[in-house]
Amino acid sequence: MTVEPKECSSERQRGWMRSRADRTTTVGAVLTRIGVLSVVSALGLYLVPLLISYRMWLWLTIVLVAIAAIFAIYSTRRFVPAKYIFPGTFFLAVLLIVPVLMTVNYSFTNFGDGHRGTKEQAVSSIIGNSVHLVPGSPTYRLTVATQGSAEYGPFALFLVDDAAPEGDVYRGVEGQPLEVFPGEVMVVDGRVTAIPGYRVLTPHEVNAAFATIREIVVMVDEESAIRIQGTGAAFQGRATLAFEENTGVITDLDTGETFTVGRVGNSYVFVDADGQRAFPQSWLQYIGLDNYIRLFTNRTIAGEFLQALIWTLMFAFSSVFLTFIIGFFLAVTLNDRRVRGRKAMRSWLLLPYAVPGFISILIWSNFFNRDFGLINDLLGTHLNWLGDPTLARFAVILTNTWLGFPYMFIVCTGALQSIPDDVLEAARIDGASGWQSTWKITMPLLLVSVAPLLVASFAFNFNNFNVIELLTQGGPFAPGQFTRGSTDILISMVYRIAFGGDGADFGFASAVSVALFVLTGVLAAIQFRFTKRLEDIA
Repeated sequence: MTVEPKECSSERQRGWMRSRADRTTTVGAVLTRIGVLSVVSALGLYLVPLLISYRMWLWLTIVLVAIAAIFAIYSTRRFVPAKYIFPGTFFLAVLLIVPVLMTVNYSFTNFGDGHRGTKEQAVSSIIGNSVHLVPGSPTYRLTVATQGSAEYGPFALFLVDDAAPEGDVYRGVEGQPLEVFPGEVMVVDGRVTAIPGYRVLTPHEVNAAFATIREIVVMVDEESAIRIQGTGAAFQGRATLAFEENTGVITDLDTGETFTVGRVGNSYVFVDADGQRAFPQSWLQYIGLDNYIRLFTNRTIAGEFLQALIWTLMFAFSSVFLTFIIGFFLAVTLNDRRVRGRKAMRSWLLLPYAVPGFISILIWSNFFNRDFGLINDLLGTHLNWLGDPTLARFAVILTNTWLGFPYMFIVCTGALQSIPDDVLEAARIDGASGWQSTWKITMPLLLVSVAPLLVASFAFNFNNFNVIELLTQGGPFAPGQFTRGSTDILISMVYRIAFGGDGADFGFASAVSVALFVLTGVLAAIQFRFTKRLEDIA
């Protein structure tokens, strides 16, 4: 009888335990993979029909490609590098590249108020807005429901005929003809109260979104449509306009006047016999380089763009310069070991950086109040800080300096502590003064590591929308001016073009954004080229 050595028995036991652990890990990995792929499949089943219904073809393509890539990469043990590269690449594409491409695409269109949907939707809106109540028009009890947001929709109208409250339930969606709802609904007292797959809006929610809901028009046939009469009622009225698809002409049924498609500005719209625009509705169209030509050839717009650019450069340069100088001075001072309480002082100096920026900006806006502001009280003055263009710009720079110097203080403190003490000691032995050591040794060595961050800070302040919008809202504005205020930088001017008082013009705002993107890139490239000279110091 052979006795097995204890070492062999222990080794075999350890091998069995490792094998069991490997099997457990494999089972766990398989279950995790199945769970992840199941979640991805569920999201795909939810998103794909939704995107198809809204005709969002770009995002549908992205979702389908992403799902296919996830299954191809994570369903097998192969493609190990891709398992790590795909998440970052996917989010880079979705959050950065796709928005940039969409902005460039919209810059070649007339996208904006009155130019949002298709031509068919514009015609439907024009015809629907001509609908009016006539004697004998059917009326309906209205229920508003949505499959999306109660504030923004999209909204669907569920209608019950007042003459037959127990009859069919109709569903109306803008851009689609009225239809009998095929599903089961709950009707109480002649009004729809519950619809599977929809959320019924409360009267309060209907009132909150009524400005959007009341514009919904649902076509019944070529001569009649459903319009909302109140928060709980709708009517089927007669349209005074008719559209002939063969000729593409809109005809006024009462007067016989016709409206044809003609070019007004850079867009095609329906015009009257004199060539004047007849209706506010138009449709989304590609207009080529018209937005860029308008930006650089229209004297008024080009002048505003140039003035905003000059102020943007002044604002960005002043912000970076002042924050760096203050941060560097404080960092050098508190880096001296002879200073007592350095840790406490550094903690206090970080407070502006710790407080959320929007809170600090709103507090500073109160400081600049002409009648009750802290600054006027301390100085004994009555200056209109936010009402005078020069003072408002000074206030913006001062506030941004307060917000930015702690960051530069942190950066400079870290860079100073990385400079060897031997270098400064050798300078002192050679007879260099404190100022000479700081200017000729500390500063160049610090800039080697800090210069790229200064470039990044310049790019950030070049597009620093928050401090402008929260402190001055771009003002003060000249009389009759809504596009650019005295403190508007380029990015806030773009915001005002897109959402300002003159009406939304997303296409032109996109063109300005593209020009701003290119300009920021060029400036950053120039700055990085100059910072290369610092490499010789290292």
